Amino acid sequence: MSEPEKQFADFLRSKGLKFTPERREILRKIFATHEHFDVETLFEKLKKGGERISLATIYRLVPLLIESGMIRQATRCEGHVTYEHVFGHKLHYHLVCVRCGKIIEFRDEGIERLLMQVCDKYDFTVIDHRLGVRGICSACREE
Repeated sequence: MSEPEKQFADFLRSKGLKFTPERREILRKIFATHEHFDVETLFEKLKKGGERISLATIYRLVPLLIESGMIRQATRCEGHVTYEHVFGHKLHYHLVCVRCGKIIEFRDEGIERLLMQVCDKYDFTVIDHRLGVRGICSACREE
């Protein structure tokens, strides 16, 4: 069992839930790539791979994966939500093109330092944070 599988199985057990073969297969498909994904695309990939997992099963599993810390919502642009797995990944931010949907990931220590300074100033403990910037990428601007 991989480390993400073990962590998620432990999480499910703590909630009184089972790590079913369907849940295992969904988790494996998510961790097989480092791309952002949406539920419908994940469903299509599982279906093409011969898996018989319903779209409803995936929709029910996503909140558990978020609660467990295995995935997080990466972007929300014009009603379209994407997710990414975060287990073992460093914190990063997103630039999202509103025309083509391109997502550019970046890290910036200056932003992280500023955030910590603001939290210190207000005696605030960070649990989670996201930064997403919507705009138009250079390729779309040239069109």
